[in-house]
Amino acid sequence: MNPPPNAAPNSRPAWADFLGLRRSMVGLLGMVVLVGMGEHMAEQFLPLYLLSLGGGFLSVGVLNGMDNLLGALYAFPGGYLADRFGTKRALLIFNLIAMAGFLVVVLVPTWPAVLAASALFLSWTAISLPATMGLVARVLPRNKRTMGVSLHSLVRRIPMALGPLIGGALIARLGLEGGVRTAFAGALALAVIAAILQQLLIDSDPPRTGAARPAGALTLWRRMTPALRRLLTADILVRFCEQIPYAFVVVWAVGTPGAPGPITAVQFGVLRTIEMATAMLIYIPVARVADRGEKQPFVVTTFLFFTAFPLVLLVAHSFAWLAVAFVVRGLKEFGEPARKALIMDLAPEDCKAGMFGLYYLIRDVIVSLAAFGGALLWQASPRLNLLTAAGFGLVGTLWCAGLRTRGHTGPA
Repeated sequence: MNPPPNAAPNSRPAWADFLGLRRSMVGLLGMVVLVGMGEHMAEQFLPLYLLSLGGGFLSVGVLNGMDNLLGALYAFPGGYLADRFGTKRALLIFNLIAMAGFLVVVLVPTWPAVLAASALFLSWTAISLPATMGLVARVLPRNKRTMGVSLHSLVRRIPMALGPLIGGALIARLGLEGGVRTAFAGALALAVIAAILQQLLIDSDPPRTGAARPAGALTLWRRMTPALRRLLTADILVRFCEQIPYAFVVVWAVGTPGAPGPITAVQFGVLRTIEMATAMLIYIPVARVADRGEKQPFVVTTFLFFTAFPLVLLVAHSFAWLAVAFVVRGLKEFGEPARKALIMDLAPEDCKAGMFGLYYLIRDVIVSLAAFGGALLWQASPRLNLLTAAGFGLVGTLWCAGLRTRGHTGPA
């Protein structure tokens, strides 16, 4: 592993070295906050916005299915472009794609246009994540990768926590349609600032040419270790648990114009803040321990929390019980940084972004079926939707418990 290309260790404060902060990491984290703040001011309320524009419940299912399917299809090209052209140029392209989606929502207030635009901005995280993880692996040594991923995940939760509060306040003041469109106008402005910041702070890495050209999907699949394939299978099952009810959580809590739920849109924003605050409190302590030993037990624990969320949500019919459910939802982040770091550990050193992208391509293409099926289950019965989700989570957790990672890491 080559030493990080940024400043030498003795030129950084001890706290920055502990957190794995480098100049490129600071640029990356700043971009995540800015783009994420714009995105999450409105994303959580998109199901309600689609319903207000006349899209119906199936449009909500299509939205969630597109998010998973297109995110999966973008994941591998995202990793390939990062390996081919470097993180800096790849992230600029990805930001421009998100900006185009924000602009369409602002200018064209119809549900088909919103669905089309969601193919651009909702997939920003998926298309940029392989490049992000590749940058973390390139900048940080192996014994700091979980900390780096945790710091990325922690900072990413800041806009997840604050964005829905701002979006809920805009809706309360301007109405649903006016509030959502105003939020997307703000998202566009923040994305422009983020693009400038990342170009100033993130170090360039030269494009690969000739024999060093990135591997294709089939080659990467053959190089995927048995341990990584088992993790992928467990992850798919647990994501079924997450995605079957995902788009309908806000409907369960807030309700529809004709059948209001137990809380308001502003209170739902508070619940999201509770979820993100819970996640943020556990990231750094867990990362410190996970970097010192086996990551697999942390992954199993987080899969247990994925499984518990739909069960707690099933009995949550008040703000207090919904708050408990969202604390559980926040705790599902307990082992997420460890899972991502484990993927990077199990991937070969020369194609980490590409392997990460292939992993997410396979996972999310399959999981998109759960998102589409979730709408049909919800129409049959919300209870059936939540119980089915929990069943998939339990099977995935048990499968992950049998994972053995020792001796299966990629070459150093």
